[in-house]
Amino acid sequence: MSLTIALSKGRLADKTVEILEKCGVSCAVLKKDTRKLILENKDGIKFVFVKPVDVPTYVERGAADIGVVGKDTLLEENKDVYEPIDLNIAKCRMCVAGKKGANYRNLSRNLIVATKYPVIAKNFYDKMGQAVDIVKLNGSIELAPLIGLSDVIVDLVESGKTLQANDLQVLGVICDISARLIVNKVSLKTKRDVILPLLEKIKKKVINDR
Repeated sequence: MSLTIALSKGRLADKTVEILEKCGVSCAVLKKDTRKLILENKDGIKFVFVKPVDVPTYVERGAADIGVVGKDTLLEENKDVYEPIDLNIAKCRMCVAGKKGANYRNLSRNLIVATKYPVIAKNFYDKMGQAVDIVKLNGSIELAPLIGLSDVIVDLVESGKTLQANDLQVLGVICDISARLIVNKVSLKTKRDVILPLLEKIKKKVINDR
């Protein structure tokens, strides 16, 4: 029975391949220099390469049985998929950040928040009871509070060096982020004989690496 795995190219895919290989999945085909978006290994497992934000969609709709994606994307996209394993890789934090020493409380207007993650930001501030105006940006989020486009930003923070270089600081942590393995709900039933043993191997590998 064939299996299709959705990956996004880059460091996350490289780390995922390491895990899969240690769990007995042949990934030699992924190490070839090619522009193909679909690759198949000697055991009939297909790998499809898509943008990170699209991985949950491919899995939810059954175009892929399994996918690997950051928790940030899952929270933002809110797709109907199983999320059985925290792979404990690509770890960072979703944070609120702003200018050092600035006071963002008791404003006479809505707090202006710049972010790539409008859903996560809105949910966070809704729970706090804080009225906000969300400014959706796709890059250079740190620039927004520096030029007055926003009061704060909501973004992923790994080392914090970019914030420091721009005189910004973490004001609060929304949640921890890491890569997750997700599974299509129908595939888990129809291909359980293939998927469940693989999930068990991956779980053991992740636990042993902790």
